[in-house]
Amino acid sequence: MTAKDERSVSWWMETCGDDLTPRPPLDGSTAADVAILGAGYTGLWTALYLLERDPSLKVVLVEREVAGWGASGRNGGWLSPEISVSHTEMIARHGKEATRATHDALVHTIGEVEAAVERHGIDAHLDRHGMLMLARGGHQMKTLRHIHDEMAELGYPDFYQWLEPGEAAELVKVDNTWAALFAEPFAAVHPGRLVRGLARAVEALGASIYEATAVIGYDLTAKPVLHTTGGDITADVVVLAGEAYLSELPKHGREILPVYSQIMLTAPLTEAQRDEIGWRRRFVMQSKRLTIDYLQITRDNRIAFGGRGSLYHWGSAIKSEWDCVEATAQALRQQFDEFFPTLADVAFERCWGGVVGIHRDWMPSFSYDKVTGLAKAGGYAGEGVAATNLAGRTLADLITGGGTPLCELPMVQHTPKHWEPEPLRYLGVRYIQKAAARMEEKAVRTGKAPSGRSIAERLMSH
Repeated sequence: MTAKDERSVSWWMETCGDDLTPRPPLDGSTAADVAILGAGYTGLWTALYLLERDPSLKVVLVEREVAGWGASGRNGGWLSPEISVSHTEMIARHGKEATRATHDALVHTIGEVEAAVERHGIDAHLDRHGMLMLARGGHQMKTLRHIHDEMAELGYPDFYQWLEPGEAAELVKVDNTWAALFAEPFAAVHPGRLVRGLARAVEALGASIYEATAVIGYDLTAKPVLHTTGGDITADVVVLAGEAYLSELPKHGREILPVYSQIMLTAPLTEAQRDEIGWRRRFVMQSKRLTIDYLQITRDNRIAFGGRGSLYHWGSAIKSEWDCVEATAQALRQQFDEFFPTLADVAFERCWGGVVGIHRDWMPSFSYDKVTGLAKAGGYAGEGVAATNLAGRTLADLITGGGTPLCELPMVQHTPKHWEPEPLRYLGVRYIQKAAARMEEKAVRTGKAPSGRSIAERLMSH
């Protein structure tokens, strides 16, 4: 694969400032203290914290493409103190104290990322300007109010600031805004610059990264072994950090579900256009659509507008031709124009997409079995930019035996239930995706929120 191909993965990778020619592949078997599958955020954060704690460790990362080729180089650039499980659901599963501990750890993680990029000189275009969550239409008000009240019930009444339409318009003029929530501990980042900077940082700490090297399996015998296309890596600890792509590894096909997300990127806005919509601060933004939207504005005045992409494919298949689907591109264009009618003439210059990994219960998992030497983290369901940092610190704790309070969080040593086998998986996921789109259309048409009682809504609830 050529450097040009790697840049085409996303605008983030194209503008990351790195030469994306793959690093040399593994050429022959080797040994390490820790061998990591995947040079995305999870693998790189894990390597970084391990080496900061013990510089004598020999850490080896193997990546099938190049560092940042997967979700780490394609995401919406939200540094968010959230995971995909709602606080209400987390309380039902694990209790209020565990839910508060998780929230506190994730809020703290925003500062951890800020400190790490400063410590290692990574220019990730990280701007901590908060997050704006919109109710666009009366049908979204119920969800917005629930999110506000849910956080207050958890014990954080001031986490969200409730904004009336005029107050929200002082931040950004989005058509049909009925109300909004604003929260401070969120940041926008340039994902490509972050992941490539992390790769350079772990190399500076002594790690070895082998690119263009695919893992084809592993054994947990007397000592863990990663089997790759370039040779075997024998290690004391093997870390699986492949996120959605882990579904392609033998024994993990039903562990994690790959679901497509897609992003459209505008041409740079003129100063007059930015003045028209009033989006001056670089906060991230979303509405409460059932079918997901997420926005950020880059430092060079482009709007990245994202949403769900291609429908689920049989057997959890992942193919590059599904990264940017024309029907989704048209839908995102329509949604963009509904957000910003005055920007109808602004061109979309780039489209890209990729897969996020979802566990059957929507809960991410960070685990380590010291008997077998196998560690894993993943299942972020699109909420991984900050959570991967928490995962890396937690795995470093578990592997080194640090025993910090992070190791007591609900996602630690969590084993998610497997997804159903085909054809049940295909039929169920496709049904939910299509039902969500129908419910969204009905809610917009009628102005009424979904009832919450349908089979699809119960299956989607998390």
